[in-house]
Amino acid sequence: MELKEVVYEKEAGVARITLNRPEKRNALSEAMTKELVWALEKAGADEEIKAVVLTGSGPTFCAGGDLEYFARLVTKGAPAIYREGEESTELFRMGVRLKKPLVAAVNGPALGGGCGLVAMSHLAVAAEGAKLGTPEIKVGMFPFVIFPLLVRAVGPRKALELALTGELIGAREAERIGLVSRVVPPEALMAEAEKMAGALAGYSPLVLRLGLEVYNKAADMEAERAFSFLNTLRVIDFLSEDLKEGARAFLEKRPPRWRGE
Repeated sequence: MELKEVVYEKEAGVARITLNRPEKRNALSEAMTKELVWALEKAGADEEIKAVVLTGSGPTFCAGGDLEYFARLVTKGAPAIYREGEESTELFRMGVRLKKPLVAAVNGPALGGGCGLVAMSHLAVAAEGAKLGTPEIKVGMFPFVIFPLLVRAVGPRKALELALTGELIGAREAERIGLVSRVVPPEALMAEAEKMAGALAGYSPLVLRLGLEVYNKAADMEAERAFSFLNTLRVIDFLSEDLKEGARAFLEKRPPRWRGE
């Protein structure tokens, strides 16, 4: 795919995906949404990639949905609105489908769908001064598609508060409620996000994949079923070559050579 609104780069086992529509505050157009899905799928399929960083160009991480696009969309019939909504949903499903750690580097405002991108990321680093929230209620919308991701990130009551009030919160408050992992000065943002992603890329790909399975599935299971599921994953880990290699490397005082199996 020829990318026009997203930049895809990779280095040292880490893919960097940049929203590249700064003149529109990196608002999620139809084209950008498709390009993001493609880029995340590409990173997921590339065996050289162990972790992914997602960020925005310019002073904004992502201003959410493109209101000009929404204005055109509401003139269409229900089938067209549903079909194009499915395309948007496909992007946020990538938070569950991606089997590699996704780190958001929140360089500025993350609003609406942009806040959803932060919530779907497995870890997030925010620049001091960044604002996050779901202001859709102010233009007559509810953040339907991203709401489950918000619930998973901050819990149901706080997610509902964000959605119903439309209020924006600062980076420190986002850190306090668990929407972002840490806050750093703007000039340190990319270095911190790439350091985090680089550290993750140094771990066993198998164990990272199993850990994301736990995160994505176990919390929604009934307790007894969850324990059985988790024990199965534990058996896979204990029988893996990576665990054997990790133990040998520890005893031999050397870096492990992961095989991902």
